[in-house]
Amino acid sequence: MGKQEMYDKLRDAIANQDINGAGPLVQEALDAGLTPFEIINDGLSVGMKIIGDKFEAAEVYLPQIMMSAKAMKAAMEILDPILEEDETSESVGTCIKFVQEGDIHDIGHRLVATMLGANGFTVIDMGVDVPNDKVIEEVAAHKGEKLMLSGSALMTTSMLGQKDVMRLLEEEGLRDSVKVMFGGAPVTDSWIKELGADATAENAAEAANVALELMKK
Repeated sequence: MGKQEMYDKLRDAIANQDINGAGPLVQEALDAGLTPFEIINDGLSVGMKIIGDKFEAAEVYLPQIMMSAKAMKAAMEILDPILEEDETSESVGTCIKFVQEGDIHDIGHRLVATMLGANGFTVIDMGVDVPNDKVIEEVAAHKGEKLMLSGSALMTTSMLGQKDVMRLLEEEGLRDSVKVMFGGAPVTDSWIKELGADATAENAAEAANVALELMKK
């Protein structure tokens, strides 16, 4: 089976909510010589994007999204130990990952966390609906490390909380010690500029590339 055919199968396992088939397919892809990064980047995350787009277009609903997330989880249970083993002692940086308070959308958030981990970041996943003061406490606790803060918001209302995060970072004297990326459907380049944050990205794979570039600056 060619690489592309394997990617398509992995993609379809996620897009079609194949909870039982996702894990064995990942194993098959690994046995065929695909790297965990290729499996996530070119297969699984493509499937998540398809289901995410369908959800936004109201072609599928929350139960399907949850089933796709379960299929993704089954796939990652095989990949996570390999990714952890692969990690060199030198981490690219620490990334504090969270979803804004008032927002419980975690599919995209988890995918970005997975991609960052696959690219050498040490990821601290704070989960969903995280109050801003908790985010700031976490940043303060890691001050002095090569640090990135990555926040997601899927709703315009929760997106406004990103403004408060930036204000609090300034007030606490932490802004210069951390690179800040925000993502989510309503987040645009002009919003990032308005906030004074560092970057946004269209999808999980791009988020990983943008994050790596930011850490070099």
